[in-house]
Amino acid sequence: MHALVALWFGWVRDWGYGGVMLLMALESTILPVPSEVVIPPAAYWAQQGKLNIYGVVLAGTVGSYLGSALMYWLARWMGRVLVVSWGKRFGISEAKLERAEHFVHRYEAGGVFFARLLPVVRHLISIPAGIIQMNFAVFSLMTITGSALWCGVLAWFGLRVAQRNPGLIDDPFAMISAIKHESLGFVGAVVVMAALYALTMRLTSARAK
Repeated sequence: MHALVALWFGWVRDWGYGGVMLLMALESTILPVPSEVVIPPAAYWAQQGKLNIYGVVLAGTVGSYLGSALMYWLARWMGRVLVVSWGKRFGISEAKLERAEHFVHRYEAGGVFFARLLPVVRHLISIPAGIIQMNFAVFSLMTITGSALWCGVLAWFGLRVAQRNPGLIDDPFAMISAIKHESLGFVGAVVVMAALYALTMRLTSARAK
């Protein structure tokens, strides 16, 4: 994992907005690239004058949308049977997929927007949206809006780390340590949102039976 983090940091440092866009596109697929180790470091380098903070948010948003759109069309093209079959290799069980489908059916645009703000869930929401053939324009609008908000929050957090911990630009592991230390309140808020999402999923699942 340390080698991967170092590689991702290097992509952002060396490729700039292109690296942010590529990594956030991968983050919006089923590949395990957490946005928390992409946007905050990019914001840190923006604080150092190597990037522009608005460009970071824009690149992250565009990348997130491209990855999400790819997953949407793949799921729509492959259909539920193939998605279930291949999803098992990535820990996506049929029961999880059914609950996600029901969630998207019930909450539609709001469900996609809410999911884009939650770690882990944001990686998968495009799959049920594609399977149920959700209106692509609506899906796109909610994905772009939610992704922009998520990237904006992470960029703001990255700037906080940069201001409180100068001199970390050449040490990705020290930067990660600083991010973890500074992120207790942010992580707490995410946990609350995740708990609310889990409760909603449980309630909708119970009502569907």
